[in-house]
Amino acid sequence: MFEPLQHLSPILQAFFACLFTWAMTALGSALVIFTKKINQKLLDTMLGFAAGVMIAASFWSLLNPAIEMSQNIGVPSWLPPAVGFICGGIFLRLVDNLLPHLHAGFPIKNAEGIKTSWRRTTLLILAVTLHNIPEGLAVGVAFGASSAGLQSASFSSALALAIGIGIQNFPEGAAISMPLRAEGFSRLRSFWYGQLSGMVEPFAALIGASAVMIALPLLPYALSFAAGAMIFVVVEELIPTSQQGENTDLATLGLILGFTLMMILDVGLSQ
Repeated sequence: MFEPLQHLSPILQAFFACLFTWAMTALGSALVIFTKKINQKLLDTMLGFAAGVMIAASFWSLLNPAIEMSQNIGVPSWLPPAVGFICGGIFLRLVDNLLPHLHAGFPIKNAEGIKTSWRRTTLLILAVTLHNIPEGLAVGVAFGASSAGLQSASFSSALALAIGIGIQNFPEGAAISMPLRAEGFSRLRSFWYGQLSGMVEPFAALIGASAVMIALPLLPYALSFAAGAMIFVVVEELIPTSQQGENTDLATLGLILGFTLMMILDVGLSQ
């Protein structure tokens, strides 16, 4: 089924894979066409599920290959993954601190980043767009790493990562379009802005894949950098948002289910 994709260059593989993740964001956003409000229990469960997918992907598809690559490059095998992981988290924290944005469910006075007079809707869209960047980078770096010929950084592993991120993008699309609809936007405009937040992923994937193809020695650092950025998103955004209501147990079970599914995808496709 994926044989045509496998014969492309890693850069094109990453780009087409993130077209899929973008499409899944759009599919989630399309829910707004059929309903003005999604069941909060379902939304919290889906956000927990998304967090579980990203946690599992951060280890199996990113950190584990980074550790394997670091074993024969003349430095302690823990050093590149540790440095990359910390740098990924710090980088996203810096961007998070500069770019104006607002997380769903919070009043505009809780907007983060540089103070602006931008509208609430713009800030909501920027929050999701910001957190889609590390997902695109992760897919790009994973497909770039597949050219290194390591078992833990195979095409199948990168494909599993793209599928997992695509699946978890579905609730993220709904999580941005639904609040816009509730604030008075038309169905079409709510869908448009919701899917627009995922448009950044294919371009971030191109950057990630191109960078590691040019500088292969940076692979373990790049993989763990993407993992650190993704974990930042999970802890700073997805888990708090899923847990802020009365559905904490459902959100936690969703996280466990998402983690398990991503683990099955990565291990199953890599065999």
